[in-house]
Amino acid sequence: MDPKTLFSGILLALAAFASFAISDAFSKLLGGRIDPFEVAFSGGVFGCILLPFIRKPGESYADIIRTQEPLMWGVRATCTFVATAASVEAFMLLPMPEALSLMFLMPLFVTILSVLLLKEKVTGWAWLTVVLGFIGVLIVLRPGLRALHFGHLCALIAAVANAVSVIAYRLAGQNSARLSLFGSSLIGPLVGNGVLMWAHATWPHGVTTWIYLFGYGFLAAFGQFLMMLATARAPANRVALPQYSQMVWGVALSYLVFQQPLDGWTFVGIVVVTASGLLNWIRQRIRYERMAMKERLERMQARKAAKNLARTPAAQQALSARQQAAATKKPPSR
Repeated sequence: MDPKTLFSGILLALAAFASFAISDAFSKLLGGRIDPFEVAFSGGVFGCILLPFIRKPGESYADIIRTQEPLMWGVRATCTFVATAASVEAFMLLPMPEALSLMFLMPLFVTILSVLLLKEKVTGWAWLTVVLGFIGVLIVLRPGLRALHFGHLCALIAAVANAVSVIAYRLAGQNSARLSLFGSSLIGPLVGNGVLMWAHATWPHGVTTWIYLFGYGFLAAFGQFLMMLATARAPANRVALPQYSQMVWGVALSYLVFQQPLDGWTFVGIVVVTASGLLNWIRQRIRYERMAMKERLERMQARKAAKNLARTPAAQQALSARQQAAATKKPPSR
């Protein structure tokens, strides 16, 4: 795979996780104002705004639900529904860094699934960074010393659902239209959360509530769109690792917006989690540069070999024979 394509996929993933982090902050601001499933439902509603920009010329809007990979489409829709509902609940119940720390187990799940299902090669260094991130999560949560409750379970469920969604994107990305890929991330929240919110739904009141709903819904859908583009350009285990940049956003938003300072151990755990992501990022950049240099060297060697071959006596004789044959076939001039 072209190193530039891989790098562009990672950059798109970074932008996707930034969009997710800001969207999560809006969902936390909606805590106590509106039902969590109704908040998640808005992700599908406001995400429809992106459809005209995603649709390619000649594509039909029916492609939103029409796909060559119905099984993967259903898996993505279900995972998006589960992930949105669980993450909204988690962010309403937990501080953002704590919820994000559990959701950062997603790279571990993606790495395992990419090996089992996609047969992708994962190096020892990649496993090391994933394990290091897991240790950081344990430091943040400190199970046994702190009480774990429903919010932690929701964050863990969201991590698993997002990991399965990344794998499903990768499995179906080459055979499905963009509208189909994106449509699954809209239909899932619309149908699943729409059913669950039915008994408790209320009409949102106030301009502020509507702004928060739009911010959550649109940015959540926009992040899904960016992730869709990222997984089409880079292997699944590479796309998952930039998720660690989301922690920087989570800590900043938690402190600046919600005035929730970090205790010492939580800060240490976050540093470990973030360091594991940065370590892998640096390793990947070095690897991509080496791949690029190797490709350039191979092209130079191939051109040099072709020139040397053209200079050999056999090549000269073959060229002379072709010229003589062409001359004998040439009609005489008038």
